[in-house]
Amino acid sequence: MAEADIGLGKTARPAYSLDDIAIVPNRRTRDPDLVDLSWEIDAFTFALPFLAAPLDGVVSPATAAEIGRIGGVAVLDLEGIWTRHADAAAALAELAELPLDKATARLRELLASPILPELVHDRIRELRAAGVVSAGAVTPQRTVDLADTIVAAELDLLVIHGTVVSAEHVTGEHDEPLNLKTFVRRLDIPVIVGGCTSYQSALHLMRTGAAGVLVGGAATSDDINRDVLGIGIPQATALADVRAARMRHLDETGVYVQVIAAGPIATGGDVAKAIAVGADAVVLGPPLAAATEAPAGGTWWGQSAGHPLLARGGLMRAPALGSLEDVLVGPARDDHGRTNVFGGLRATMAMTGYRSLKELQKAELIVNPQGGRR
Repeated sequence: MAEADIGLGKTARPAYSLDDIAIVPNRRTRDPDLVDLSWEIDAFTFALPFLAAPLDGVVSPATAAEIGRIGGVAVLDLEGIWTRHADAAAALAELAELPLDKATARLRELLASPILPELVHDRIRELRAAGVVSAGAVTPQRTVDLADTIVAAELDLLVIHGTVVSAEHVTGEHDEPLNLKTFVRRLDIPVIVGGCTSYQSALHLMRTGAAGVLVGGAATSDDINRDVLGIGIPQATALADVRAARMRHLDETGVYVQVIAAGPIATGGDVAKAIAVGADAVVLGPPLAAATEAPAGGTWWGQSAGHPLLARGGLMRAPALGSLEDVLVGPARDDHGRTNVFGGLRATMAMTGYRSLKELQKAELIVNPQGGRR
């Protein structure tokens, strides 16, 4: 890709968000009933290609069970309110009733309580008792500390996530850095790691033995990371770069690593374009916080909102969209694309003639000359 001069001796390449691109219609259309949205990772198959983001305001043991029933997999935050407070449901209900400024202060109080290993174990067992794939998320800083508890509770799928995750994380809490390659290979469960936004970082993470990599810093807004930290790559370009890393890794090892878009994805169109660029699945966050079953009544926050010194984004409150089923598979209640998200994906694939997600990844794309809507 051609680079542009931004000053003497410094160049940069252009990059694109999902809003900057569009899928080109194919010569063929297809009946929606002939479209297959299923997604596989390791030994697990899901009817819909998505993970519910590990946000306390989105995923509880109850919503995880419902999301699993509908066809996705919900990831519980193993460092959040659910593993610090036995009465987490009451705490989240309290946050939902408070004004946002007071709710932020209360959230920080709740997150100041220690993570209780016995609650981590119990929450994972609740997920397993619901009969769905149990998935939980930890940050690199606490991965080693919680590993034994996670294994003992028989978690099915582990997500190691952060704004940026590297193959080797240095922390002052341990004598040796967390080496993801060593750690992932000694676990007997599939691991998803991320986020990453570049070819080289994705390739390093794939070489750890991870079953999947998350592309993007968060399931909320990449703009916050750019404003506060000055880092970030627009989602479409990041996905294209990681797709190239996946192909190189596949050529070198014969192992296909799942690419999961974890940026700000909210609509069926966002999902379709993410897959067309190269994703196998997506992470959904805020749209699910707006479902009637969400544990915090539409209130949600990013991973860093509780940080006392650097809160990249505070609490937000989403207007109700309907049930989880309405949001994910419809029927649609409006035309903004935030309900019936996967019905929208199905319609896109039907109108462009693609039968499977793998076929959609081969779609022709254009850059929208008018620019993105966000």
